[in-house]
Amino acid sequence: MRISERGYGEEGRERLTLVPENVDDLWHLSHVLEPGDRVEGDTTRRIQRDDDRMRDTGGQREHLFVTLEVDDVEFARFANRLRVSGVIVACSREDQLNAHHTINVEEHDEVTVEKHFKPDQTERLEAATEAAENPDVAIATVEEGAAYVHTVQQYGTEEYASFTKPTGKGEFSRPREELFAELGEALAHLDADAVILAGPGFTKQDARDYIAEEHRDLADRITVVDTSAAGDRGVHEVLKRGAVDEVQKETRISREAALIDELTENIATGAKATYGPEDVAEAAEFGAVETLLVVDDRLRTERQGEGDWAIDVNEVIESVERRGGDVVVFSADFAPGEQLSNLGGIAAVLRYRLQ
Repeated sequence: MRISERGYGEEGRERLTLVPENVDDLWHLSHVLEPGDRVEGDTTRRIQRDDDRMRDTGGQREHLFVTLEVDDVEFARFANRLRVSGVIVACSREDQLNAHHTINVEEHDEVTVEKHFKPDQTERLEAATEAAENPDVAIATVEEGAAYVHTVQQYGTEEYASFTKPTGKGEFSRPREELFAELGEALAHLDADAVILAGPGFTKQDARDYIAEEHRDLADRITVVDTSAAGDRGVHEVLKRGAVDEVQKETRISREAALIDELTENIATGAKATYGPEDVAEAAEFGAVETLLVVDDRLRTERQGEGDWAIDVNEVIESVERRGGDVVVFSADFAPGEQLSNLGGIAAVLRYRLQ
């Protein structure tokens, strides 16, 4: 994310001109924008014309500069765009005022956001700005007969490729080099700045040696890590152990993986943890919350008044921050966020155990 301009608008609202530089940035914006915010930018709109000199032909698209009062925001990941819908409150054509419209924000589009930013929303944008300097990371996990490649985004990990080549003895077994060759080709095509190669036993080291020989430009980018499994489980172990942090200053999802493990372990042992909106709010009131964990999509729903929590989530966040606690907003698109959702969408690691 690039912030090209800062200022203030009406009623003390902060005004930021932003340039999302990748899909991650569009995802961040989808969790920052809320109904009632102002968003302005370039767009196209079909304009109806019908006067004495021109018959109505159904309208032609014209370029406009509009300001919307936001009604709805949708992150269309597979279309690589953010759809911001609302009512036009300012426009380069006055006859379009008060009409409903949607701005499609794509990578490298400049948009201006005017709103009262909450602290966690400001932190999210700052983290996105800092993340622009981080290298792209791929996690490759390999075991006998199978290999997987995952890419690391700020909203989670995604499987990029998977290969199965039965090795060992038997009628259908294939030389291990065939599996390593496909894995190497996938990593070369992905062209990540850093590759974490993980898995059980010696297979990963053999794969590393093969890839380094066949794709010499990848050799210096590969870091080998021990895990007990390949696939999704292996990726989780890589993140939990902080291997990604060694090539990135700080990775959001690795912190989430470690926190959810700490939380579930504390819950299992009856130690310093609590979950669910009412219990977390009570812990925050007592100043017992060391780290507040909340899922981004549930946080958004509650802030928009569409949820069913009997608490004010903003008051809980402010209470935790006033007492020196940390607030971590989890991505619902990544496994730790899914685990947190199953615990009610909000939980806390505590400073001390509550009776």
